[in-house]
Amino acid sequence: MRAGLSRRLRRWTATAAATLAVLAVSAAPAMAAGDPASPARASASSSPAPTGPAATGGDVLFGPELDWASDGPGGYQERLGETPSLYAVRIAYPLDEPARQQWTTAASAAAEQGAVLVVSLEPSGPLADLTADDATTLATFAQEVHDDYATRHLIRFAAEMNGSWTSWGQQPIRFGEAFRTVAGAVHAGTDDAEMVWAPSYGAGYPFDRAGGRIDDLAADTLQALDTDDDGALTESDDPYGPYWPGDGAVDRVGLSLYYFGKGAQEAAAGTDVPLTENSAPVAGELESRLDETWGYVQPQAESFVDRFSVARDLPLVLDTGALYDPDLGGDGEEAVKRGWWQQVLTALPAHPTIDAVTWLESEREEAEAGGAVVDWRATADATLATAFRTDLEESGLIRWGPVTDRVTPEDGTVASVQVRQDGGNGEAMGWIVAMAGGLAIAFLLAGLARRLLPSWRYPDDGKPGRDLRIDLFRGFIIIMVVVTHIEVTSPWSFVALKAVGGITGAEMFVMLSGIVLGMVYPLALRRGTEWGAAVASFVRARKQYVVALAVVLLVFVLGFVPFIDTSAITTFTDRGTGGGGGGAQGRVYDLYPNADRLLDYPPPWYAVKQFLTLQMGPWPFNIMGLFVVLSLAVPALMWLVKRGAWWVVLLVSWALYGLHYAFPEALSIAPQFDAVFPLFIWQVLFTHGLVLGWYRTQVTRALTGRLGLVLVTAFVVGYAAFLGYLWAGHAYGFTPAPFPADLYDSLYLGGYQRIDLQWGRLVDVAFVVVITYALLTAFWKPIAAATSWLWVPLGQASLYVFIVHVFFVLAVANIPGLDRASWWQGTLIHTAVIAVIWCLVRWKVLFKVIPR
Repeated sequence: MRAGLSRRLRRWTATAAATLAVLAVSAAPAMAAGDPASPARASASSSPAPTGPAATGGDVLFGPELDWASDGPGGYQERLGETPSLYAVRIAYPLDEPARQQWTTAASAAAEQGAVLVVSLEPSGPLADLTADDATTLATFAQEVHDDYATRHLIRFAAEMNGSWTSWGQQPIRFGEAFRTVAGAVHAGTDDAEMVWAPSYGAGYPFDRAGGRIDDLAADTLQALDTDDDGALTESDDPYGPYWPGDGAVDRVGLSLYYFGKGAQEAAAGTDVPLTENSAPVAGELESRLDETWGYVQPQAESFVDRFSVARDLPLVLDTGALYDPDLGGDGEEAVKRGWWQQVLTALPAHPTIDAVTWLESEREEAEAGGAVVDWRATADATLATAFRTDLEESGLIRWGPVTDRVTPEDGTVASVQVRQDGGNGEAMGWIVAMAGGLAIAFLLAGLARRLLPSWRYPDDGKPGRDLRIDLFRGFIIIMVVVTHIEVTSPWSFVALKAVGGITGAEMFVMLSGIVLGMVYPLALRRGTEWGAAVASFVRARKQYVVALAVVLLVFVLGFVPFIDTSAITTFTDRGTGGGGGGAQGRVYDLYPNADRLLDYPPPWYAVKQFLTLQMGPWPFNIMGLFVVLSLAVPALMWLVKRGAWWVVLLVSWALYGLHYAFPEALSIAPQFDAVFPLFIWQVLFTHGLVLGWYRTQVTRALTGRLGLVLVTAFVVGYAAFLGYLWAGHAYGFTPAPFPADLYDSLYLGGYQRIDLQWGRLVDVAFVVVITYALLTAFWKPIAAATSWLWVPLGQASLYVFIVHVFFVLAVANIPGLDRASWWQGTLIHTAVIAVIWCLVRWKVLFKVIPR
C-alpha cells in the first residue's frame, strides 16, 4: 500500500513540478516586458517625438510589417529579443467589419508593447467611388481605437500610388482628391493621427510598359503624368510630382525602397528581369537610391528625400526589406538580408529626416521573383534574428519601445479592480469608518447575547472537520463575488459593494479557503497517511489547473459562436475607477493576448505558453490561477504546520510579503492573476488561513477566554474608535492629535489599496473575520434558520460556484436591451442567477468534473 502511494506521489509530484515550471518559465519575460526606466529622448525629425513612457536606444522608430494572419507582435518581440517601437498593418478601405476587426487586433497587440501603428489603407474599389462619408467613418474609427488603446496612428493612404501593380496606381487626379478627402477627415476627427504620403522608389517608372495599362490613359490623366510635355508617359517623366496631394494634406512622407536582389545601377530591374539567383547588395546601393542615382535611365535633378522631406521639413518613413528565395542558389540568406539592413543603418545618419523604418516581415508570392514564394523575414531564423538585433542595437540609432502608453492585459486585470476613488473628500474612508463602527457595535451585542441567550449559540464540539459558520460565511462571500461581477444595480450589489467596508470578497475568499483547507487536512491524515494527503492535495491542484485551462479555452471558443459576444469578459473597458484613475476611462484592454495564434498549425510556442501559464483568460476568473499555485504549496506548508513549525510558515510568509514590497518587479510572475493578486502578497492571507484552520480549536479557546476576550474587545473597539476619531477630525475641522491633520485624507490611498494588501486592508480582514465569527457564534440559531439553506451549500461548494459564475456573467452581458442601472431588472437578474447556481449545487451538476 505504501509503495503504491509512493509511486502515485512521485507521479503527482512530477505533475506539480511541471505545472510550477510552466508557471515560472514566464516570470523572466514578464519582468523584461516592464517599462524601461531610461529617460525619453527628443526625436531627430521635425515632428514631435511620440509621447509615452521612456524608451531606449536612438531616435529612429523601427518595427516590422507583419503577415498578421500568421504572426503577431508577441511572436516578433520574442524572436527579435527586443521591443519594436512601431508595427505596420494593411487594411482594406472603405472599412468593412473584417477591416475593423483587423485594425482593432493590430492596435490592441501594438498597444501592449507601446508601439506606434502604421495603417496602410488599400482601396478595395475604384478611387472614384470613395466618398467623404467613407473618410469620416475612417476618422471616427481611428479616434475610437486611439481612445480605447492609446494608439498613435500613422495613416498611409494608397501607398505606392505611382506604381502599375496596384489597382489605385497611376491615377494622379483621383488619387489626389481621395487623399485630400481622407486627410481632411483625419485632421478634423482625430487627436493623434498623421497622414503619410508614400510612393514607391521611382527607378523604372512608369513600370511594366509592356502590360499596355498606360496605353489607355484618359487625356487629363496623361496630361498630369506627362511632366516633360512630350505627349507620352516615359522614363523621362517625374515619378513622384504628379501624385503629390498638397502640403496641407501631408504630415509626413514615406518611400517604399525594397531590395529585390537583381539589376544594376545603370538599369532598373522589374518583372521582366528574371531572378536567377540570390545576390547580396552591391556596396553603396541603398545610398545611391536615396540619392536617386540607382537604376534610372534618365538622371534625376533632385532626390526624393531632398525634394519632399528636407525641403518641406517633413519626417520620412522608410519602408524596406530584402528578398531571399530559398529555392535559388547564390549568396546566403544572411549575406543578402544583413547586407541590406547594414546599408540602411549606415545611411540613416546622413539622412536625419528619416525617423522611422519598417521592415517587411513575411513570406509571400512576389512578381519580381516570377510568382515564387520568397522570404522577406529577418527573424524567422534564430541566428539571423540575433544578428539583426545586434546590428540594430550597436548602431545606436534605433528607438526601442515602448514609445506610447502601454495598454497591457495586466493593466486590464488591474483595471478590473474598480477601487473607490477618494479624491481627497474622504468618501471611501467614510464607508470604512461607518462599517467599522457598525460592526464594533454588533460585536458588543454578540457579547451580550452570549450571556443572555445561550440557546442561540453555535453548538461547537471542538472536533476537527467542517464548521458550518465558516461554510455559511463562505457562501455569503462567494455570492457577493458573483453579484459584484454581474454588474447590474440591485440591493444585492449595494450590499456587496458597501457591507464589508475596506475589503472585498476576494480577500475573504482567499482567507477562508486557507482556513477550510487547514481544518479538513487533519481529516485527510486520519483517513490515510501523510503521503496520501499530499497526493490528494496535488490531485486537487491538478484538477483546478485543468479546469482553469478548460474555462479559458471554452470562453475563447464561444467567441466564434454567432450571436454570442464574449468581449464583455475577454476584454475590459476601464471605467475610470480602477488603478489608472480617470485618465484611463474608456481604455479597452484585451485579456486574450495572442489567443488567435492558437488557431495556427502548429501554434507558436509564445501563444501556447501564454495559454498554459494562464496569461490569458476572462477577467472575472483571474484569481483562479492564484488558487492553483497556492494549492500546490499546501502539502509542504501543512508538513511544517503538522510538526509545530507554524511559526516558520508565517515567518517566511511575512518575509515574502516584505520582499515583494521592496522588490516588486523581481518577484512578479507572468500569469494574469499576478497583476491584481500578486502571489507573494496574497499568499499571506492563505498561509494565515491554513494555520488558523489547523489550530482552530486552540485559537477559539484562547480568544474566548477571559484574557482573549479582553484583547479582542480592545482590538475591535480600539480600531473602530481610531477610525472614528480621525473621521471626526476631518468632519469637524480639528487636528486629531497626536496624528497629523491630513492623515485622514491620505488614509485610503495610503493604507487600504487592495492589490498590494496594504496594512489597513489586512487589519480590516482580521477585524471582519473576528466579528463575523463572533456574530455567527452568538446568533447562530436565528441566522441559520433564516439563511443556512442558501449560504451553507453555496459555501461548501464555493470554488464550484466561482468557476460556473463566469458563464453567468457572460450570459447576462448578452441580454439584449438590458438596462444595468434599472433596480428592478438588476434585482431580477441577481436573484435569478443566485437561484440557478443554488439549484446547480443542490443537484450536484458536474460535481465530478468541477472542483468544489
